[in-house]
Amino acid sequence: MLKEKTKAPDFSLPDQSGVVHKLSEYLGQWVLLYFYPKDNTPGCTKEACSIRDNWSLFKRNKIMVFGVSADSVKSHAKFVEKFSLPFVLLSD
Repeated sequence: MLKEKTKAPDFSLPDQSGVVHKLSEYLGQWVLLYFYPKDNTPGCTKEACSIRDNWSLFKRNKIMVFGVSADSVKSHAKFVEKFSLPFVLLSD
């Protein structure tokens, strides 16, 4: 587990549309990288919807948001659609 303010290792993961994102492509930008256990669970849904509901703040401050879980690309796509999530979910 990484400690706060530790540089994250580079990775490449597919998003809900199958597009691969490499963390190093966002070098020099603010990135919120959060990890969660599973799509459509109460706590994870609340967390994702909170980010969605405050999306204008992230967008205004040019913060890229990545949610990461072990769920499949297909599961992420359904989760994004169901809750109108405007940010990227990565499948690990």
